[in-house]
Amino acid sequence: HRKLGQELDLYVTSPLVGSGLPLFTPRGTIIREALSAFSNVLREHAGFEKVWTPHITKIDLYKTSGHWDKFGDELFLVKSQETSDEFALKPMNCPHHTQIFAGRPRSYRDMPVRYLETTTDYRDEKTGELGGLNRVRSLTQDDSHVFCRNDQIQQEIDQLLAAANTLYGSLGMSLRVRLSYRDGGDSYLGDANLWTSAQKQLKDAVVANNLEYFEAEGEAAFYGPKIDFMVTDAIGREHQLATVQLDFVQPARFGLEYADENGDKQHPVMIHCALLGSIERFMSVYIEHVAGKFPLWVAPEQLRIIQVNDSDEVVNFVQLLRSTAKEKGLRVRVDSSNESVGKKIRDAEVWKIPYTVVIGEKEVQHQRLKPRVRADLAVLGDVEREYEVDQLLTSLAHEVKARASKSSL
Repeated sequence: HRKLGQELDLYVTSPLVGSGLPLFTPRGTIIREALSAFSNVLREHAGFEKVWTPHITKIDLYKTSGHWDKFGDELFLVKSQETSDEFALKPMNCPHHTQIFAGRPRSYRDMPVRYLETTTDYRDEKTGELGGLNRVRSLTQDDSHVFCRNDQIQQEIDQLLAAANTLYGSLGMSLRVRLSYRDGGDSYLGDANLWTSAQKQLKDAVVANNLEYFEAEGEAAFYGPKIDFMVTDAIGREHQLATVQLDFVQPARFGLEYADENGDKQHPVMIHCALLGSIERFMSVYIEHVAGKFPLWVAPEQLRIIQVNDSDEVVNFVQLLRSTAKEKGLRVRVDSSNESVGKKIRDAEVWKIPYTVVIGEKEVQHQRLKPRVRADLAVLGDVEREYEVDQLLTSLAHEVKARASKSSL
């Protein structure tokens, strides 16, 4: 992915910025935002609402949550010049979301409460472990947290499993599940009986959804067991990306409460979920999975227009085509360089552009286009067909909206 990232102009690194702090170009940022937007749509359809939290916090928050004792040496510390407060750049978002939940009284009728936040976190990873986008110090998570009653756990997990299946199915990546349990060690927080119950509920949810799974002791988070989605890429490598985690510990440590039917105070259950996980790490896997040949809805440049000459008729037609494509939401670029048409076509292939059209006198005269479709997208092989301008652009816009993996032409 580092090679393709450079060749396709997706991201850069700079010694002046620092190791593990990638800088995304316009092309790479489009990919990030397309993936993030899809994750947001899936979660919003499941009832999640966006929240926002600051990037620094007093370290007291992480002492209460338990993260300070467990991960204190991975935190970037920030000192105030105005007060004696000690702050940290946030390494995760769950403690912040507990405080939004705690911001007002809650009733059993309010449950479940669902938050989503796609935001950048910071971890002081060891320099020798940093590399490309696999392991970074600034990681952007499509984070989600549910606060629910015990009787709502199953339906919430079912929704999150369905969202993960939709996301990875749309991306053409096969899934299986690792059920990550605690082992016999003493590094976990919370009552052992709660852990047993939580592990059973996660397994029951996976079995009920007919997912292929395997069990692994010692892979749990310190506050609860989890469902880890193991994604297989195009060359057979398996990666842990998405996760669903059950947490009985943090609600108790933060004193989170809601009033039940009898007016008694109860702790909610907290469910953590990230569909992509770290977007940077996901991109490192996905770039290699598709070998840089992104489907139309993800592609930084969806349509390239090759201008044959600089005659007024051709230039005017190209400008009209470009503006119409942009009006339909397509990402389009015009190649009006002095290179030969063959060189321009080869250049579009090198950049792995999904669709390319050549515009010369013939196209202007007949007002019809014969698109060149990238080989992996083509359904009809080498069959060529001409389209009216609006017909072609409307078809591509529909393909983007449907997040199709193959050409709609």
